[in-house]
Amino acid sequence: MAGKPVLHYFNARGRMECIRWLLAAAGVEFEEKFIQSPEDLEKLKKGGNLMFEQVPMVEIDGMKLVQTRAILNYIATKYDLYGKDMKERTLIDMYTEGIFDLTEMILQLVICPPDQREAKTSLAKDRTKNRYLPAFEKVLKSHGQDYLVGNRLTRVDIHLLELLLYVEELDASLLTPFPLLKAFKSRISSLPNVKKFLQPGSQRKPAMDAKQIEEARKAFKIS
Repeated sequence: MAGKPVLHYFNARGRMECIRWLLAAAGVEFEEKFIQSPEDLEKLKKGGNLMFEQVPMVEIDGMKLVQTRAILNYIATKYDLYGKDMKERTLIDMYTEGIFDLTEMILQLVICPPDQREAKTSLAKDRTKNRYLPAFEKVLKSHGQDYLVGNRLTRVDIHLLELLLYVEELDASLLTPFPLLKAFKSRISSLPNVKKFLQPGSQRKPAMDAKQIEEARKAFKIS
């Protein structure tokens, strides 16, 4: 029997969090090896474990996978969360790219220079309420089903839930005009594996504050 997947990353959300979410939603237990110093990262590089000398990296099924989207594609395919045919997979990919665009905007806010934060926060809120959330509300309205694609759980439902929780952290009022998305959030959050991941003590990571970001910058000599 294969061992648990092993996730190599910092003890933070970053580009690994969506991978944690998808594994958890699939009911897959995983281990984490945190990179806590520049030396830890250098050791992975020198060991030939990072194809492009960057993380995240996931050890799974005898492979050492890098690149977030490739890792997600493998997990989604392995655990039947990637649609039933090419048409569904294309919709899943299209929706996922939009979700990741907004997720990236929101996650970048905590690390952007203080003098740019207000403007970038305003832009993120504008994109949230006028571009991205209306698009997904429209998808749900168009077919009246519980899930975004194929009327069954796929990876894109998990990615969207993760995004909606980030939107709530940013400004909970942004969700108010979107009743179908609010119902979707409640529905997906109630799935047993997801509900478990949302509980305190899970491997889900909290938001980092400015002090933690600064400490990480110094430790890893990030300008």
